[in-house]
Amino acid sequence: MAETALITGASSGLGLDFAHIFAREGYDVVLVARNKERLQSLAAELRSSYGVKAHVVATDLAQPLGIVEVADYIDENRLAIDVLVNDAGFGDHGAFATADIQKQDQMIELNVRALTDLTYWCLGPMLDRGKGKILNLASVAGFMPGPYMSVYFATKAYVLSLTESLAAELRGTGVSVTALCPGPTDTSFWSVAGTGTSGAFGKIQYATSLDVAEYGYKALMSGKVVAVPSATNKVLVAVPRFLPRSAMRALTALFLKG
Repeated sequence: MAETALITGASSGLGLDFAHIFAREGYDVVLVARNKERLQSLAAELRSSYGVKAHVVATDLAQPLGIVEVADYIDENRLAIDVLVNDAGFGDHGAFATADIQKQDQMIELNVRALTDLTYWCLGPMLDRGKGKILNLASVAGFMPGPYMSVYFATKAYVLSLTESLAAELRGTGVSVTALCPGPTDTSFWSVAGTGTSGAFGKIQYATSLDVAEYGYKALMSGKVVAVPSATNKVLVAVPRFLPRSAMRALTALFLKG
């Protein structure tokens, strides 16, 4: 019997690539995102291309009811989740004082609360079975302050900290948890965040979404706790260890102001 991977944010970007990768590797998939039409099209493609079962749960995980709908679907269909990929999330760009506070709240709900709840919900059954894998999408942003993207950077610091803490708790249980920490990646994230392509954001060299997803899959399978793709990003996350925090704040503010 094939194992099953639950993938959030599956309708685009990294989530879409993870869906293809897991299906390619023989996993049945549960695809979660808001856009039902895109999910159904993707599910049909995965079934046709890889011969796997592909389930669709169209819901908004930024709303508390979204987690309930995912849990109910899993229970009703008697599915065992062997792998959880917490990919759903978004960012926002601009000064905190003038930001849309509702958008900041939604970001916290999706990037933090939904990820936490899904991790908690899937973890218990994994521990009962003595096996399972969880991939949480963090970011290089989790290693440093982020003026002008302050709430987003803070959510990714939370994801990184939570993942590392759980890794210590889960040692020896057969369940592993991985924080994937990519740098700038070519997805719709930037348009949603409102960064545009001017100034510093137009000079970034973006990694391809597929390359990051392939790296993340291999890191997850190997049980790596903190996975930072590319030598450039590894240097970037090491910089805060050697610079005063005041210097890091100034540097990131200079870059992120755009």
